[in-house]
Amino acid sequence: MKLDISNAPHHLARLGEEWWRSAVIYQVYPRSFADSNGDGMGDLPGITSRLASLAALGIDAIWLSPFMRSPQKDAGYDVSDYMDVDPLFGTLADFDDMVARAHELGLRVLVDLVPNHTSSAHKWFEAALAAPEGSAERAFYHFKDGKGENGDLPPNNWLSLFGGPAWTRTTNPDGTAGQWYCHLFDSSQPDLNWENPKVQEAFEDILRFWLDRGADGFRVDQPHAMGKAEGLPDHPDLARAGAGFIEGEASPPMWFQESVHPIFRKWRAILDSYPGDRAMCGEAYVLPLSFMALWVRSDEFHQTFNFRFLNSEWQAQTLFNTINESFEAFDSVGAPSTWVLNNHDVLRHASRFGGLKVKPTDSDGVGPNDPQPDRELGLRRARGATLFMLGLPGSSYIYQGEELGLPEHTTLADEYRQDPTFFRTNGARVGRDGCRVPLPWESGVGAANGFNTTGKAWLPQPEIYAGYSRDQQEGVEGSTLELYKHALRTRRELGLGEGSFEWSPQFLGENVLGYRNNHILIVHNFGHEPINLPEGKILASSLHGMKDGHPLVADQTVWLQLS
Repeated sequence: MKLDISNAPHHLARLGEEWWRSAVIYQVYPRSFADSNGDGMGDLPGITSRLASLAALGIDAIWLSPFMRSPQKDAGYDVSDYMDVDPLFGTLADFDDMVARAHELGLRVLVDLVPNHTSSAHKWFEAALAAPEGSAERAFYHFKDGKGENGDLPPNNWLSLFGGPAWTRTTNPDGTAGQWYCHLFDSSQPDLNWENPKVQEAFEDILRFWLDRGADGFRVDQPHAMGKAEGLPDHPDLARAGAGFIEGEASPPMWFQESVHPIFRKWRAILDSYPGDRAMCGEAYVLPLSFMALWVRSDEFHQTFNFRFLNSEWQAQTLFNTINESFEAFDSVGAPSTWVLNNHDVLRHASRFGGLKVKPTDSDGVGPNDPQPDRELGLRRARGATLFMLGLPGSSYIYQGEELGLPEHTTLADEYRQDPTFFRTNGARVGRDGCRVPLPWESGVGAANGFNTTGKAWLPQPEIYAGYSRDQQEGVEGSTLELYKHALRTRRELGLGEGSFEWSPQFLGENVLGYRNNHILIVHNFGHEPINLPEGKILASSLHGMKDGHPLVADQTVWLQLS
């Protein structure tokens, strides 16, 4: 079966433009990256100590998941002070040192910003609870009277993405039941009221605070949730959409509101007022991509995550459609396409591709009682997928540990789990802890393989992680780490991130996809039968040891310089 390319877009090269258009950005999950003081929690000095390894990998920037002050009810996505570092991770001085070292190594630093909600321990929310109904303090959030005779029912039918209702009732100082507050996530994460100009002003100050300290930009958490429809009406289609939305249909009252766009334009103006090409990436889970493109118009976000690509399940037809949709949507507004296979919220692709019948959005984890992935198959497919992704023009994101081929921790015992999803669903959903386990750096150095020297870890590593440690792969031909290094170095030398794109008609079908970026042919074999390649020089291969002239085998990707 041939795929129809009659209407497929052609992406033209954009040489020498802004760094963020072609960057490879590495996500650092601070609590699991490197622990400098041995308490079991990764920290900023630990990150600083390992930055040279990231520079050697060949990335352009790091994105730091939350490190600001927080009770850590949701791994730092419940912020209690946006202008300070949580003591778990260090101090503001440690942040300054880390940024200075990153810049010295030629790496940019993006800070995670969480604007949809604060922690319930934030001073704003504490002031709101202490203030009377209708006060300026309560106007920072969404407080409403309940329904029913005594206000015992939530104000509307909204559901939390972590399970259960999106409303929690407060208790008045005299012990009587009070108003309800909205939280699209955990009850410890009350949603801010972005219709309030005071909230907007506060966050503009927060942006400037981190930019003044040298941050090169922001990754913005859940920006599509910030706006709420006036009056907070019921979700009109709860039976089909649950806490979410139906793609292509009218936006629910808690997602995709037009009121967010003027806010982003103000933020973009702030970033543009600073030197050095500061950038802003939105975690905008907005589909279809033509709708997502509205978030990356020239005066809003610089880029957004491409969740369509992340959710492609690595099937040729789906991937073909996704890449076409991506270039068509983002090129239409002059924004770069972004490509990503992993992050801190989804099953690692080295396990996801190991024969599991799940989409990233269907399952936030695999537990010990679930079907287990085939690790060998998963890694082979993951390596092929990575090489295929890194050949695409645009910006790519890498999640820490994928350069080691790390699989998901799929046998984590319930006693160690910390994700609020696990607790809010009484264990029905195991949560995202399995992709957040601390990294192995040196095999056999403590129980945590060099994550620190004490062996303590906030989540335990599986025994198999010792074999994936960085020191076991550094300089080893054919290792996943060396594959990433070679691919990133070659990508930069050939300018593939800034390159062009067109499908190769010879390699389009249900079992093969091939495209050209500049003068390089990139082909992946989705089937089982070998595929003959044209004459040329193999510049990179996901299968170690492949020689020029050899056919492409199952799950393999090659970069081929044609004769």
